[in-house]
Amino acid sequence: MDSRWNRRQYMTSCLVGSAAGLLAASGEPAWARAPVARSGQARFRPAIAAYSFRKYFPVFRGREQQPAADGPPMELFSFIDYCGRHRCDAELTAYFFPPDAGDDLLLKLKAHAFTRGTVLSGTAIGNDFTVPAGEALEAQIADAQEWIRKSAILGAPHLRIFAGTAKQLGDSAEKMAAVCEAVNRCAETAAREGVFLGIENHGGIGSDQLLQIIDRVESNWVGINLDTGNFVSDDPYDDIRRCAPFAVNVQLKPHVKNADGSHREADFERIAGILKDAKYQGYIALEYEDEAPYERIPGLLNRMRSAFDM
Repeated sequence: MDSRWNRRQYMTSCLVGSAAGLLAASGEPAWARAPVARSGQARFRPAIAAYSFRKYFPVFRGREQQPAADGPPMELFSFIDYCGRHRCDAELTAYFFPPDAGDDLLLKLKAHAFTRGTVLSGTAIGNDFTVPAGEALEAQIADAQEWIRKSAILGAPHLRIFAGTAKQLGDSAEKMAAVCEAVNRCAETAAREGVFLGIENHGGIGSDQLLQIIDRVESNWVGINLDTGNFVSDDPYDDIRRCAPFAVNVQLKPHVKNADGSHREADFERIAGILKDAKYQGYIALEYEDEAPYERIPGLLNRMRSAFDM
């Protein structure tokens, strides 16, 4: 079989899951791309996103930074240790790797995680496929393809990517086509390397735009990296519900956003219920973006474990 599974054949043979039934029953558009086919009940694994400790790493987005003084400094190896102590797996973010990181570092991290009994649940980059076509876009695609390769070396099964920003995407059919082409090119690399790509609802991109992109992706190595705190919406829980059947990774935030951009505390139990209804099976990676992560994260992990029956 072609590594790029034919989505129309896939839909015909596999559109039998309850998640697909939920979409059809709701009267919403019948997306051509079928949801992720899963059998059995929902299953969740806890993880922590390295971004939660972004102020404590010595490197951020390729530049040196002074780690915050209100907690222990963090680096990639000690982050893996932290996750292990809290009985979680580790999501590594590209922002915290030194610019000259080679395969030797990746292999050392892989070995370190294995000997600590910690799985590397995935990696994450901060790409933007809504940049102008040409050299800028080609550089973004090349970086994503390189991180697919690096993820495979690490043994990480998932790479979080961005489509870009809603402001740049707008209602432009040309820009939407360019974004989808970029994702499809990366999907070919992902299929060869055996790494899933999760497109995040980032940069103001809502559920409608995200599902349109997913509909036009030609590989089932691509799904949604569902960030529960990123929808700017009158009803973020409905956005989560609509996207959950296509999720290949979930990043859980302690808040959700209202339509005006303000925050309110997230209902972890409600989110867990949505994901259970969608029969999601995979990682729930806590991503904390506020102050005092060393103080707050242990309590949030307890809340997460209780809500998701972990």
